[in-house]
Parts: sequence; structure tokens; C-alpha cells
Amino acid sequence: MSDFTKTLKKNEEKLELYVPVVARVHGGTHPEFHEVKKLYDQLMEKAKNDPQADLLGEFSALHEITDGYTVPCDVCETYEAVYQMLSELETAYKAD
Repeated sequence: MSDFTKTLKKNEEKLELYVPVVARVHGGTHPEFHEVKKLYDQLMEKAKNDPQADLLGEFSALHEITDGYTVPCDVCETYEAVYQMLSELETAYKAD
């Protein structure tokens, strides 16, 4: 099992729960998170349908939109956790 697959399995349940909540709670003050959610949804769909899918485009876009997963100073721990898990996923993907 690849590092990416292991990391995805470890974080998937929380991400599925957290991403929509963060979009709803923080989307008004951080509209860029709506794009994060869209990219996350695309990434997950591709990863589930094809374990060998090329996800570099999605991760590159996420990295750019989030400024390297920099957590804004006015958000909750859940928002921070989402960025941390997405960063872990990207690192694992690039390591494979």
C-alpha cells in the first residue's frame, strides 16, 4: 500500500466530515475555501475511481490557493486540521 493510500485512509473520514463544515462556517470570510472544497471533491473522486490517478494538478492548485496550507489567523481548529491533513496528503502523494 502506498504512502498516499495509507494517509488517505487515515484522514478520509475526518476530511469528509470537516471540509463541508469549514466551507459552511468560514466560507463567508474566507471565500477561497469554497475553491479548496471543490478541488478536494475532485481529488477524492479521482482517487476513489482510480488509485493510480494523476492528482498533481489538484494538489498544485490546493497548494497555491492555500498559500502552502497557511492557516488564516481567524479560523477554528477544524479549519487548521483540514489544511494539515491536505498537506499530509500532498506530501504522501509526492513521496510515492
